[in-house]
Amino acid sequence: MSTQDISRTKAWVMAARPQTLPAAAAPIFVGVGLAVHDGVFAALPALAAFVGAALIQIGTNFANDYYDAVQGADTADREGFTRVTAGGLIAPKSVKRAMYLTFAAAILLGTYLVYVGGVPILVIGLLSVASGIAYTGGPFPLGYHGLGDLFVFIFFGVVAVTGTYYVQAAAVIADPLSVGIPPNTLPFDAFVASLAVAALSTNILVVNNVRDKEEDETTGKRTLAVRFGYTFSRGEYLAMLALAYLVPVWFATRQTFGGVVFLPLVTLPYAISVARTVLTKTSGEALNPALERTGKLLAIHSLLFGIGLSFGGLPL
Repeated sequence: MSTQDISRTKAWVMAARPQTLPAAAAPIFVGVGLAVHDGVFAALPALAAFVGAALIQIGTNFANDYYDAVQGADTADREGFTRVTAGGLIAPKSVKRAMYLTFAAAILLGTYLVYVGGVPILVIGLLSVASGIAYTGGPFPLGYHGLGDLFVFIFFGVVAVTGTYYVQAAAVIADPLSVGIPPNTLPFDAFVASLAVAALSTNILVVNNVRDKEEDETTGKRTLAVRFGYTFSRGEYLAMLALAYLVPVWFATRQTFGGVVFLPLVTLPYAISVARTVLTKTSGEALNPALERTGKLLAIHSLLFGIGLSFGGLPL
């Protein structure tokens, strides 16, 4: 299908990139699972956290589409999914406006979460929005200087999971509008659990950067794949997979968690299948499906991990 055949509605859906939304849902699965285990589950804050995360994800997608186009990073040789700004499907100013409106909606929703979680959530929310723009925009685009992987690991993994847990715990055991972090609202378990989501979320970007390495080299986008090569990025992909599967094992060694937390390990054959493609292919034809499959792996692994956490010490 040529770009002329794509409707405006479909173009906006393409710009939002719904296939990336597992990165927004996955932290909620894990944060809710651990909250259920610890007796601090709160439905409304968890739902608000998901909607807010989805809005930040979509806003970041709009930002990437717009800034990559205006900075010349998206060329006719691009092997990835169609970008609406570079492809002329939507005017740049419209995509930029949509980016700001989406982030504004996330901030508006965040006022409720700030009421529940206080100043820590305000800081996290503003940093998340700022980083979503700074990923490809601003005077020092993170993704153009090899910092994209770290950004995804922190904000779409560690911050997203611990933040989801925190707003639930704060709603149950703390007073509204807290200035600091109330006791027992941010346990170490939440940080460890977040590492599995962080690792698999990062792998989505790794596949993207392996696929785009040749084009990124010509446009000056210095991702880790460009800086250190295919071997480094493939090693990173394997290391992130290892971390994602070691986290449930760590929880299984804890006295209050049992064999049910091993549930994510049933996805290991699927992960190995995707890894084979990433380790041997560089073309968009092969890696575009691998990108989507890595997103599916993130969603399924996180859902099963959340279920395993919520059931606590029950045996398999």
